[in-house]
Amino acid sequence: MMRIGLCGLGYWGKNLFRTLSSNPNIELAAVADANPQTRERLAASHPTLKLFPDAMDLIADPDIDAVVIATPVSFHYPQAKAALDRGKHVLVEKPMCTTSAEADDLIARAKLHGLTLMTDHTFLFHPAVRKLGELVRSGALGQISYFDSQRINLGLFQPDVNVLWDLAPHDLSIIDYLFGEEPVHVEASGYCHVNPGSPDIAYLTFHYPNSMVAHLNLSWMSPVKVRRIAVGGSDKMVVWDDLDRDEPLKIYDSGITAQPRQDREMILPSYRIGDVTSPRLAGNEPLVDVIEHFRKVILGEAAPISDGHRGRRVLRTLERAQAALDLSLGQVQAAMPADHYTIAAE
Repeated sequence: MMRIGLCGLGYWGKNLFRTLSSNPNIELAAVADANPQTRERLAASHPTLKLFPDAMDLIADPDIDAVVIATPVSFHYPQAKAALDRGKHVLVEKPMCTTSAEADDLIARAKLHGLTLMTDHTFLFHPAVRKLGELVRSGALGQISYFDSQRINLGLFQPDVNVLWDLAPHDLSIIDYLFGEEPVHVEASGYCHVNPGSPDIAYLTFHYPNSMVAHLNLSWMSPVKVRRIAVGGSDKMVVWDDLDRDEPLKIYDSGITAQPRQDREMILPSYRIGDVTSPRLAGNEPLVDVIEHFRKVILGEAAPISDGHRGRRVLRTLERAQAALDLSLGQVQAAMPADHYTIAAE
C-alpha cells in the first residue's frame, strides 16, 4: 500500500484530502498544516493520521513514500526539492513553482533520483478536455485558428499570486496538451483594482507558430462565474461550457470558406452553418483520476500526462505573460493623471 503525505489543507488541499482518502490503493498517512484548529479537527475525526505543523517535518518522515503539495506557491519549490532529495515522489499543485529555473532544478533532481514529478493540472483529466484532444489530433476540426477562454468570477482573491498566476495555468496547460507548442509572441494588459501591484483582471493574447491565436480573459472582479472555452477550426468549431451540466461540450459543423487568394480581388467569404452535436462525456471526477494516475506513474504502469516538463512549459509562458503585463501596467500608470489613485484593499 502506497503511503502518501499531504502538505497543505487549504481550499484545494481539502479536495485532495477527500480524493486521497477515497482511493483504495493509497493510504493517506500524514497531513501537514500550519493551522492548529485544522489539526485539532483532523485529530478528532482521523485519530490514526499523523499530523504535522510543518510540511518539512512530514517530508522528513521515512514512512512516507510520496507527497502531494498544496501549500502557497512560494513553498512549492523548497518543499518539492526537499521531498525529491529524500527519495519521495512528488505531485505539486499548479503552478509547479515560481520560476522556470526552479522547475529546471526539480526536473533534474527527479531524473537524478529516478522519481516521479507531476504537476496537478487537473483539467487535463477532464473528459471535455480529453475529447477536445481527440478532435484536435484526429483532424476533425481542420486547421485550428483560435482558442478563446473566459475564466472569470467574483474572487477568490489569492494572497500570494495575482489573477494571471492563479487562473492562467489552467488554460495554458490545456493549450499545451492540445497543441504542444509554445507561443512566438505574447501580449497582455490588465489592472490592479484592489491590491496595488497585483492584477485582478488580465487579458492575454498568445500567437502560436501554427497560425493559431489564443485569447484569455481572466478576472476576480466579475459578478458572475464563467468557465467557457471556444476552439475554432476550418472544418468545425467547439464550445465547452464547464458550468453547463447537461450539454457541456458542443460541436458546431460551421465555418467560413474563402476563395484562394489568386482567385479573388477582395475577401468574400462564404458561411457554412451545419448541425450542432453534443457528445456524451464520462462522469468521472478529474481530481480522482489525477490521484490514481499519479499512483500508476509511480508504479511504472502509466506515462505521465502532466509531468515536470509540461509544468515547466506552462511556467515559461507565465513568465513571458507576466513580463508583458508588467510592461502594460507600467505604461498605463505613466499615462495616468497625477491625482489618480488605485483602490486599495481596506
